[in-house]
Amino acid sequence: MTESSRLRAVQAPIIPVIADLVRAHPGTISLGQGVVGYGPPPEAFAELARFSADPALHKYQPVAGIAPLLDALAQKLATENRIRTGPTHGNRVLVTAGGNLAFANAILAICDPGDEVILPTPYYFNHEMMITMANCRPVLVPTDASYQLDLNAVRRAITPRTRAIVTVSPNNPTGAVYPAAALRAVNELCAEHGVFHISDEAYESFVYDGAEHFSAASLAGSAPHTISLFSLSKACGFASWRIGWMVFPDQLESAIRKIQDTLLICPPVISQFAAIGALRAGTPWVRARLADLAVTRTLVQRELATLAADGVVEIPPAQGAFYFLLRVHTPRPPLELAERLIREHGVAVIPGNAFGLTPRDGSHLRVAYGALAPDTATEALGRLARGLRALV
Repeated sequence: MTESSRLRAVQAPIIPVIADLVRAHPGTISLGQGVVGYGPPPEAFAELARFSADPALHKYQPVAGIAPLLDALAQKLATENRIRTGPTHGNRVLVTAGGNLAFANAILAICDPGDEVILPTPYYFNHEMMITMANCRPVLVPTDASYQLDLNAVRRAITPRTRAIVTVSPNNPTGAVYPAAALRAVNELCAEHGVFHISDEAYESFVYDGAEHFSAASLAGSAPHTISLFSLSKACGFASWRIGWMVFPDQLESAIRKIQDTLLICPPVISQFAAIGALRAGTPWVRARLADLAVTRTLVQRELATLAADGVVEIPPAQGAFYFLLRVHTPRPPLELAERLIREHGVAVIPGNAFGLTPRDGSHLRVAYGALAPDTATEALGRLARGLRALV
């Protein structure tokens, strides 16, 4: 009596592994999981009373999400992302339980067993896991030295079995922000070859140093082949509330409704009401949080720069999200580095092999700073610097 062979082929998620090590070593400061340090805006909690006042809301609600939230999302998408939605525009919006479920909905809706999905590497590990769970094949395409898309390599990777090209911008795990021209080129490539562009935009709010976020679904003619994924988990401190949404072509509506009805029935309704409040607080509230995060980011950059100056690490450009993916100048495997940093130096990071990087690529570590206060950041980066100098 064993698990399915399909699941045996799926990598174990690294975040719980690192979390177990952190719990086993009290006092460890985590630079591991990608979360922010603040919670939802007050407007989110104000909506909970309205939810509680109606007993009917404790029953199942529409599969795609409640109408007031769908209306608020349509307005947000039109204003901030320049994505027009609705039947007259050839696409639909559906509320999900976070961005991961949106990705699962997309893969199950468009892929058959044996189909291929192109993932630029380093990839977000849950994407690779979901593709494998669906009995499909992730086709890994390296990015360049700055973790930007190699469009020629992406084009060469397309085969008759390709069903989608995935982009994540701003990127997890690298912090890279893809320019509009690159995302436009991917979208055109998808249209040319009859494949879908899955555009993961969970970190859309987190851009720095003049970088700008671009939504591929804002392009004219993109609706038939573009699937866009969004989330409140990061920008609005909603990680445990599990609210995301997806914009997808009309022709996928029946398939995606079948999947969501089976896996979820409906998104958590209390969280949907909170999301309405969060969207009302909107961009001004998020920007105030990002101003604080930018201070922490500057501290992290400064500490990492000393390691780079000493030849311990290389820091590719990272103008988005809240990550730096370090290239560490050592032959030690990244998981060994991560384990020893926790056991011996009290600081946790995520090893690069979780993101599809191999020994041939060198040793990489992802540093996440979204949940750090400035004083904690200084201590955490001090531990990381001392640990890497000792180990390298």
